[in-house]
Amino acid sequence: MPELPEVETTKTSLFPLLNQKVLSVEVRNPSLRWAIPADVQKLVGQRLINLNRRSKYILAEFEQDQMLWHLGMSGSFRLCQPNDELRKHDHFIIRFEEHELRYHDPRRFGCILWLNSETQGKLIDTLGPEPLSSEFNAEYLASKLKNKSVGTKIAIMDNHVVVGVGNIYATESLFNVGIHPAQPAGDLSFQQIEKLVLEIKRILKSAIDLGGSTLRDYSNAIGENGYFQQTLLAYGRAGEMCVNCETPLENLKLGQRASVFCPECQPLKKPNKP
Repeated sequence: MPELPEVETTKTSLFPLLNQKVLSVEVRNPSLRWAIPADVQKLVGQRLINLNRRSKYILAEFEQDQMLWHLGMSGSFRLCQPNDELRKHDHFIIRFEEHELRYHDPRRFGCILWLNSETQGKLIDTLGPEPLSSEFNAEYLASKLKNKSVGTKIAIMDNHVVVGVGNIYATESLFNVGIHPAQPAGDLSFQQIEKLVLEIKRILKSAIDLGGSTLRDYSNAIGENGYFQQTLLAYGRAGEMCVNCETPLENLKLGQRASVFCPECQPLKKPNKP
């Protein structure tokens, strides 16, 4: 699943479309997570004037309307030329003056929707802060983790707490600060929370700089792969030796997700008794 760095990288790679006019729109398969709007043809004649990201949503601002795009589990955008061969799972195409924007999604869990009061309220307004914003700081996270009994990894992957800290980046952040993924979030000291916030920001910035992580078939809209996967120290390395202490890394399942950790560097600590 594309995570925040991959979505940010995808958004940036779409910048060549800015100020281009929409010439036509083709819906080849409307059945995504939610149906592509039937009135999507009203984009024709409008210019794309801005692209933003909120969490893992790309917000596309046209002259008169705004759209909300989500890549889901397997979605991707690609900038193409008209004579480029269509692929089986190219479900949605916007033809601009100089490019075609094709949305490809084999599993069809993504979405192409209007950004309006309904989708804003349902999908955007309930989200936590952006992890790279000043709003996401140690004081804020401490207030959200207070008295929480769930594992720290589950807590920081909750989009109501903070957006965009997906499985890869949560695993790496916790490994680097020595916090067990199942450590009850409410047991963390303020010093641990400070270190965790700084590490989440550092990891995500690094991943964005490296174009995200290409673990299966991810690439941005111009076909460039990410390289952050080459720096991974814990994610996907269960059974391999810890780079710090040479203890075999272990794997446990938290919230239906694999969580790799070092039992030596990330011990599960018992809470202090009052």
